[in-house]
Amino acid sequence: MLSIVQTQSVSPVFVGRIRELTTLDAALARARAGEPQALMIGGEAGVGKTRLIEEFLARSCAAGAVTAIGGCVEMGADGLPFAPVATVLRALHRQLGDELATAAAGLEGELARLLPELGEATREAHNETGRVRLFELTARLLERLAADRTLVVAIEDLHWADSSTRELLSYLFRSLHRAHLVVVVTYRSDDIHRRHPLRPFLAELDRMRTVRRIELSRFNRAEVQAQMAGINGSEPGQALVDRVFERSEGNAFFVEELACSIAQGCETGLSESLRDLLLVRVEALPEDAGRVVRIAAKGGSEVEYPLLAAVAGLGEDQLIEALRDAVGANILLPTADGDGYRFRHALVREAVVDDLLPGERTRLNRRYAEALEADPGLVRADERAARLASYWYHAHDPAKALPAVLAASVEARRRYAYAEQMRLLERALELWEDNPPEIRQAQRPFDYAEVYPACGCDDQALSHLDLLAETVVAAHLSGQRERALAVIKRALRALDGGADPLRAAWFWTQRGKLIEGLGRGDGWAELSRAQELVRGLPPSAVHADVLAQVAGWSMMHEPGPEAFVTAERAVELARLVGAEGTELHARLTLGWLKVDSGDVAGGLAEMAELCERVTELGNVSVLGRAYVNYASALEGVGHSTQAVEAALKGVEVVRRFGLSDARARSYCNLAESLLSLGRWAEAEEAALAARRLAAGAKPRATAASRLAELALGRGELDAAERELTVAREHYGTHDPQPQYTIPVLRHTLSLAAARGRIKDVRAALDEALAAGFPPGAQRYAWPLLLSAASAEADARGLPAAEPDRAEVLGRIRTAARRLPGRLPVWDAHARLVDAELLRAEGRDTAELWAEVTAAVEPVERPYQLALAQYRWAEALLAPGTDGADRQCAARPLALAHAAAERIGAGPLREGIELLARRARLPLGEPLPDNEPEPAEELGLTPRERDVLRLVAAGQSNRRIAEELFISPKTASVHVSNILAKLGVSGRGEAAALAHRLRLFTAESATAAN
Repeated sequence: MLSIVQTQSVSPVFVGRIRELTTLDAALARARAGEPQALMIGGEAGVGKTRLIEEFLARSCAAGAVTAIGGCVEMGADGLPFAPVATVLRALHRQLGDELATAAAGLEGELARLLPELGEATREAHNETGRVRLFELTARLLERLAADRTLVVAIEDLHWADSSTRELLSYLFRSLHRAHLVVVVTYRSDDIHRRHPLRPFLAELDRMRTVRRIELSRFNRAEVQAQMAGINGSEPGQALVDRVFERSEGNAFFVEELACSIAQGCETGLSESLRDLLLVRVEALPEDAGRVVRIAAKGGSEVEYPLLAAVAGLGEDQLIEALRDAVGANILLPTADGDGYRFRHALVREAVVDDLLPGERTRLNRRYAEALEADPGLVRADERAARLASYWYHAHDPAKALPAVLAASVEARRRYAYAEQMRLLERALELWEDNPPEIRQAQRPFDYAEVYPACGCDDQALSHLDLLAETVVAAHLSGQRERALAVIKRALRALDGGADPLRAAWFWTQRGKLIEGLGRGDGWAELSRAQELVRGLPPSAVHADVLAQVAGWSMMHEPGPEAFVTAERAVELARLVGAEGTELHARLTLGWLKVDSGDVAGGLAEMAELCERVTELGNVSVLGRAYVNYASALEGVGHSTQAVEAALKGVEVVRRFGLSDARARSYCNLAESLLSLGRWAEAEEAALAARRLAAGAKPRATAASRLAELALGRGELDAAERELTVAREHYGTHDPQPQYTIPVLRHTLSLAAARGRIKDVRAALDEALAAGFPPGAQRYAWPLLLSAASAEADARGLPAAEPDRAEVLGRIRTAARRLPGRLPVWDAHARLVDAELLRAEGRDTAELWAEVTAAVEPVERPYQLALAQYRWAEALLAPGTDGADRQCAARPLALAHAAAERIGAGPLREGIELLARRARLPLGEPLPDNEPEPAEELGLTPRERDVLRLVAAGQSNRRIAEELFISPKTASVHVSNILAKLGVSGRGEAAALAHRLRLFTAESATAAN
C-alpha cells in the first residue's frame, strides 16, 4: 500500500475569479448601504464554487460583516426540510446569542420550527397560510438581524435542496426590500437536467431583476499553472502543467486531485474513469481509515462523530486515528460546528457510495438506523425523524420503515415542509402494501385538528383512507394539485360502496377545491355531491365543514336567501360539534350575507367582532379572510373612509402574522377604497404593493384591475390595456365571480369608449347584461352602467352610434331599474345613470344636474361629484342660455376643475378646461383676451379642422375628398397629420376625442353627414 505523503492539496493562493469577486464585493457594498443582495453562483462540480464562497466570506468578515454558511444535503430529498436555513440560523445563534433571541422576540413559537433552540413550536396551522407565515417571519428575523449590521448568508449545493428550502429562498428574494443583507447561493449546473426541480426555480429567479446569476467557468492554462504552484509551493514544469491541464480540462478539483496524486508517486496509476480518479486517494488510505470513509459516505453529507463511532464499532483511539488519516488526506473535514465530519468534496462521497456493494449499502443503513434507534441523542432532534426514516427505508425493512416514515411525515408537516411530507407519505403508501395487517393496525391515526376531520376514528388504528387523506392535504398545500387529485380519485374509488359517507364527503370537498384551483370548473358539482352525502347524517365536523364551504361558494357566486340559510346552519352545526375554525369561517360568510341582505349595521358589526376575535386567537386560517372581507364589505356600502382604516389595520395585522397573500388582498381593498375617495396616487402605491406581495393568481389579477382603472381615469390608455390583459389572464375563465368579471367588463367598456369604438362598448355591455347582476353585485354593476350610459352620451351624434341606439339605452334603463339603490352611494349612482341616459337623448337639463350634484355631494365619491358638477355647468352653458346661467356655471365648473386636478383625472380636467375657455370663464387664472379656439390650440389648420369634422361624422377618405374638392390621397395625408397632432391611434379615437372636447356640435357633425 502506498504511504500517504502529506501534501497541501488546497492552494493557499486564491487563483483567478477576479471578475466574480468584483461582483460579490460590489454586492457587499450595496448591502452595507441598506440594499439587500441575492446572488446565484453556478458551475460544474469541482469548478471552485466553494473556494470562491470561502474567499468571499473571509473578505466579508474582514470588512466587519457577520457571516453564516449552510449546505443542502442529499437527505433533503428524503424529507429533511429547511436543512441549510436551519444550519444558517444555528450558526447565527452561536455567534449572536442573545441578540438573535431578541430579534426573534414574539416570533419564537413559529421560528422554532427552523431553530428548536428558540423554544417550543406553536401549534401548526395546516393550510396555505401557516407555511407562508413561517416564510414571512423568517424574512422578518433576517431583516431585524441585518438592521444595524451587514449580514452575509451563504447556502451551498442548492441542487440538493428540498422543495421547502427552494420556496423559502424564493420568498426571501421577493420580499426583502430593506436590510444590510447578502444571500449567496451555489448550485451544480451540470446536474440540472431537464426535469431537475431546480430548473423552474432558476427560471423564476431569472425573471427577478433583484437576483444576479454568476456562472463559473473552468480555469485556463495560466490559472491551472498558478493553482499547481500554490499546491506544491513551487513553479511546476511546463510539461507537467500541460499534462494536468489536458487531463483536468481546467476543472479546479481535478487539477488538485491530479497534482496531489502525482506528488504521491501515482504517475501512471490513474484510471481514465472519473470514479477511479476520485477514489485514488481513498484506496490509498489505511484499512481502518478506508472503512470509516465508506461508513461516513453512507451516513449522509455530514455525519456526527458520536453516530459515526456507534456505527463504525472501532475503539475510540482506533477511530480517531482512522479519522486523522482521512482528514490528513483531505478526504474528510470537520464540520463547521465541530461536532462531526463531512467530505471535502461531494464528488468523492458520491464515488465512494457508488463503489459500495448493494448488500453493503443495506447493511450500513441498518446499522445507522439501529444505532440511532438505540440512542436518539446521537443526532439533533430536528433531524432525527427524517434520518431514521431514510435509514430504515434504505435498509429495506418495511416493518421498521413504516412507523419511522410516518413519524417523519408528521415532523415535516409540523415544519410546514409539505413537499417533503408528501414524498414521505407516498413512501408510506408504498410500504403499506408491503406490511402485514398486524403491522398496519399498530399505526396510530394522525392528529387531524384542522386537516382531516376525525370521522369518529380517533381511537382506532390508522386506516389506508387516513393515509390517503393526509397525502391529499400535503400534496395540495405543497402546490402539487395534480398529484392530490390523483390520490383523491384513488380514495373515492375505495369509497365507492357508500359505506363511509363522511369520509367520501370530505374527499369530494377537497376535489371541488382542486377542480377550481386547476381551472377545470368552479367546484360546485363536487360540493353538491359532498352536501348530498352528509344530508341526514348525525352532526359532525365534516358536515359543518361541507356546509361552510357551500355557504362560502354561494357568497361569491350566487348570494341570496339560500346561501344565508346555509351559512346559518353551518354556524349552528360547527358550534354543536366544537369545530371553532369552521364556525368562524361560517360566521364571516354570514356577516357578509347580512350586509347584502340589507342588515348593513348587523352584518358589519358581526364582521368587526370576528376580526377582533380571530386576532385575539391568532387563528391564521380565518384571520386573513376576516380583515379582507370586512374592508370589502365597508367599501361595498359606500363607507370608504372606514374601509381604508379597516384595510390598513388588516395590512398590519396580517403582516404581523406573516400572511403575505392576505396582505396582497388587503392592499387590493385599500387601492379600491382610495380610488373611490379620489386619492389616486395612494391607490397606485397600494395596488403596486399588492402586486409585489401577491402569490396567487386572483390577487395579482385584482391588483392589475385596480391599476387599469387608475390608468383609465388618467387617460393612459395603453397602460390600461396592458393591465387589463394581465387581469384577464390571471382571472381566467373557469370561475366567473361577479366581483372579478363585472369590473373587468367595465374597464373594457371604458377603454373602448375612450378609443371611440362604440361597437366594442356595446359588446362589453351585452356580455355584462347577459351574465346578469346577482344580489350583492350592485357595487360593481352601478359603475358599469354609469360608464355605459356616459359612453352613449359622449357618442351622441356619431354615425356609428346611431344604429340600435334607442334599444341600447332602453336596456341600460331596464338593468338600472332592477338594481337596488337603497344606500346613499348607490342612489347617487342611480341618479347619475339616469341623467347620463337623458344626456344621451339630448334631454338633460341644468335643473336635473343640479339635483344629481346634490345627491352625490354627501357620499364619498369626489370623482363622480366632479363629473356631476361638470355636467351641470355644461348644461348651464348650453347654446341659448343667458348671461345669468353663465355666471351660475362658474362655481360648479371651478369646483369640478379643482377636484379633477387634485385627483389626477386628466381627461376630465381637459374637458372642464375646454368648456371654461369656450365660455370665457376663469378657473383660477384670468383668461387672455385672444384665447384661441380649441381646435386651433391643438395645432390643427383650418383645412385639418374641416377634415376632422368629416372624420367625426364617420366619412371615408373618398367622401371627404368629394366634400372638400381634394384628391383622396390629399385627404389621407390630412387624416394622418390629424392623428399625429391629436396623439391618437385611429379614426375612431380621433372622432371620440373631437366629440369629448366638443370641437364640433352634434348638429354640425350630423349636417356633415
